Amino acid sequence: MMKTEIQEIEKALQSYLPQLLPQENDLRKTLFESMEYSLMAGGKRIRPQLVLEFCSLCGGSREQAMPFACALEMIHSYSLIHDDLPCMDDDDLRRGKPTNHKVYGEAAALLAGDALLTLAFETMLSPESIAAAGAERAARAAGELARAAGAHGMVGGQIIDLESEGKQVPLEVLEKMDEGKTGALILAACRMGCILGGASPAQMQAAEIYARSIGLAFQIQDDLLDVTGDAALLGKNTGMDSARGKSTYVSLLGVEKARETVERLTCTAIDALLVFGEEAKGLADFARALANRDH
Repeated sequence: MMKTEIQEIEKALQSYLPQLLPQENDLRKTLFESMEYSLMAGGKRIRPQLVLEFCSLCGGSREQAMPFACALEMIHSYSLIHDDLPCMDDDDLRRGKPTNHKVYGEAAALLAGDALLTLAFETMLSPESIAAAGAERAARAAGELARAAGAHGMVGGQIIDLESEGKQVPLEVLEKMDEGKTGALILAACRMGCILGGASPAQMQAAEIYARSIGLAFQIQDDLLDVTGDAALLGKNTGMDSARGKSTYVSLLGVEKARETVERLTCTAIDALLVFGEEAKGLADFARALANRDH
């Protein structure tokens, strides 16, 4: 989990984006530019890194996992485009830049999100990706991502989020929402890496504990940063949850209890990695970095 790995992910993502051919006369230029604007806007690349790391730990190669890591990031990027739309969170900033719909308009942003979603499956299920990963593992990994992104995962979490605005919801509803909206793709990343690497049942179980723990810790830390963070560092406006009347871990637990929960979950995640031995040190450091991040 180093800078060079992120650079490899960035290079691979760029290679999967559609390119206009000269004879097409730029008819789809707006769509392609809108897709690239969000997919290549930077970010921590947490999810693709997790795919690569768990695949390597379980005996696979980064080469066979990279298309699947990139596909997961495409779906994450599409979700951010749609999440920022006026019909959702109506945000103006993302990663320190105007949100997609502010640059390209709502219709183009909507289509860019749709196109990134479908590009993810085109990338995973290409002949090259299937040949590298093996047909059975490729199918299982793609199915894992499909379930995580859909009604029982990310999209399901989003509808809970929308219907909870302006309401004081209990902790169990908040946890269910974040299990889908944030946690599902993180869990999918770890499970996909294990599937592609040929994990044992014990390794898969450990990866799931790690994923669920850092997924929830990540969201609680996000809630803390919305209250205590620096908007310039975060690259987005702070105080938005409170302005929308949303229940958060901070509003329900308080700042100190929320911080204690992040620390406890991080310890649980790190303990789960023991099955992988010393080779999992990078993932342990990664969990600590997520818990202590300021942006």
